[in-house]
Amino acid sequence: MGKSLQDQLLGLGLTDAKKQKKNDKEKKRQEHLKRTGQENTTEESREKAEQARKEKAARDKELNKQRDAEAQKKAIKAQIQQIVDNNKIESQYADVKYQFVDGKKVKGVHVDQAVFDRLSKGQLAIIAHRNSYAVIPVPLADKIRARDELHLIVIADQTDGQLDEDDPYAAYQIPDDLMW
Repeated sequence: MGKSLQDQLLGLGLTDAKKQKKNDKEKKRQEHLKRTGQENTTEESREKAEQARKEKAARDKELNKQRDAEAQKKAIKAQIQQIVDNNKIESQYADVKYQFVDGKKVKGVHVDQAVFDRLSKGQLAIIAHRNSYAVIPVPLADKIRARDELHLIVIADQTDGQLDEDDPYAAYQIPDDLMW
């Protein structure tokens, strides 16, 4: 009589004894499940496991999106701080106080007269920076606003000496030394 297929594969070296035992064990397990009627429960458990794996993958994907968004916010904040640190205008004497509105409060920054004049004309901007305020040029304030619209930036209205025709006090000149 001829050899069985398993014996022939073993003789040719295409399989080994461990694989044969493992296959026999799996075959017996499947036959047992079939006899006892539990074969369907293994299918259901596989489906549940697959569903749980898909849900976990979706949660992980959402968490990765949140982490990426937080990393992006940190990067933008670092860029803004670097722009302000490299370009803020320091007042040498800081003898004049420029007042502006932050939310519902009136805040002030001490600057020298030249910076005060440029702030009043809208050529410079004030930005919230490291629990304080810094004075920067308007083009840089526009770059910062492009990165983060919610960052506090105060720019005075640019009037350039234009007078309103309906202004009843247009004929009166404002003294140069008038401080608010």
